[in-house]
Amino acid sequence: MRNVVIGFLGTQLDRGKRRGWRPSVQLCAHDGFGVDRLELIHDGRHYHLACQVAADIARLSSETEVRLVQIDLADPWDFQEVYGKLYDFAKDYGFDEDRERYHIHLTTGTHVAQICWFLLTESRHIPARLIQTGPPRDDKTANGTLDIIDLDLARYNALQRRFEAAAREHSALLLGGVETKSPEMLALAAELDLIISHSDAPITLVGEAGTGKSVLAARLHELKLIRRRVKGRLVSVNCATLRGDAALAALLGQRRGMARQERAGLLREADGGVLLLDRVDELAPDLQAALVQAVETGRYFPVGSDAEVTSRFHLIATTADDPAAAVAGGAMRPELAALLSQWALYLPPLRARKCDMQAHVLDLIGQSEHNLDRKTGFNTDAQDAYLRFATNPATLWPGNLRDLRASVHRMATLAERGRITLPMVQAEIARLRTQWAVSQSDPDAALLAKVLPDPDAFDEFDRAQLAAVLRACRESASISAAGRRLFAASRQSKTSQNDADRLRKYLARFGLDWAKVQMDL
Repeated sequence: MRNVVIGFLGTQLDRGKRRGWRPSVQLCAHDGFGVDRLELIHDGRHYHLACQVAADIARLSSETEVRLVQIDLADPWDFQEVYGKLYDFAKDYGFDEDRERYHIHLTTGTHVAQICWFLLTESRHIPARLIQTGPPRDDKTANGTLDIIDLDLARYNALQRRFEAAAREHSALLLGGVETKSPEMLALAAELDLIISHSDAPITLVGEAGTGKSVLAARLHELKLIRRRVKGRLVSVNCATLRGDAALAALLGQRRGMARQERAGLLREADGGVLLLDRVDELAPDLQAALVQAVETGRYFPVGSDAEVTSRFHLIATTADDPAAAVAGGAMRPELAALLSQWALYLPPLRARKCDMQAHVLDLIGQSEHNLDRKTGFNTDAQDAYLRFATNPATLWPGNLRDLRASVHRMATLAERGRITLPMVQAEIARLRTQWAVSQSDPDAALLAKVLPDPDAFDEFDRAQLAAVLRACRESASISAAGRRLFAASRQSKTSQNDADRLRKYLARFGLDWAKVQMDL
């Protein structure tokens, strides 16, 4: 394989003004690195110097072919001009990697030229390695030093280990220090690490309540600070609280005169940082439209203002449903869903990663120790019993990590001597089962059970309709008031508007009357 070197003529160094060392000349005289061809780039103003360098190389290394390549640069410090002309040179060169091995000489040329060489080589527009030469250090390096730089970082084991260690640290940060075994969570952390490094587009965290979306968003902000992607703080808001006439002003801000005092607004507060919109699908449609414009353009009008305000922030949103599903359900505008769908990432529920249960329990015990300022731990039999219950397929953890956190903290608080015993675990399991049974019970069935001996004897359609009627009866002062509420639409087409009689007949179908309903409810 022939060695081909491409480099700029050193308009100062190749004149020998640095201890007589001339990089383009000495490059061709290094033992162990033969230069078969040197492509010496120069502009027309330095043609005679290029000829002199070529002649000196011929005397030192007769086997080296020197080709003079004229590239005229109006301003060698203009990045656009230098990169454009070197790109054109590379495009038209005709590299033959089967016969020749290519190198770029970085030592000569302006800093702009060196940066352009690096970019073209790293992107493989030029299939070459980089050469860095330096002046002699002692008598053993009369022709100076020569280092070959290969941009394949995988070849540099120490660097690779450092990158891998940094990646592990960032994954641990995103996972809150919990040593997860879940393939889904490991893949999520790795993907988020890459997204934060290379993208400023909105991130949407999708998952059930209690899966840790808001906590993960705070860790993402911390990692963005570490990566210097943002400088500002995390501004967090639960979108379910943005209601009524003041909601738009809370989001966009409000000019003085429209209110007693001027409001900066959430978007302005997040300038330079991260805006976390928890439960973003609960934003009102007008707020969703305003948010899309602010994210896409970085500009918006505060309420009551004729002057635009600029705010650049990174958006992290959380939602229980995928943005596309939220559009189908009418909860989200299509343009907002499109904005949030680029990086929509799913957090699996706790029941889908029971392999992490022990790690989460021990981590939560550590948090409780810190909060309670005392050492706390499980007895062996108690820990085994709790983990059997926690990892049982029948234990669904409907509140996910929120349920688990509350459960562990309860046991840690009640462990007066710092030990969680088997009876305490058994009592906690009973408490959880009772809580979940109440929260997951059918409210319609509970209501019907108060007035019907056997609710299951009726069709599901009839049970749902009757439950709605019973709620209206419970909330009305009289049977006439309940009838007016229940038949408000259809009564307009009736010649006789006796709503109370219609309601009596409906209740009678189930063996009920107004007195019985009022008494039992």
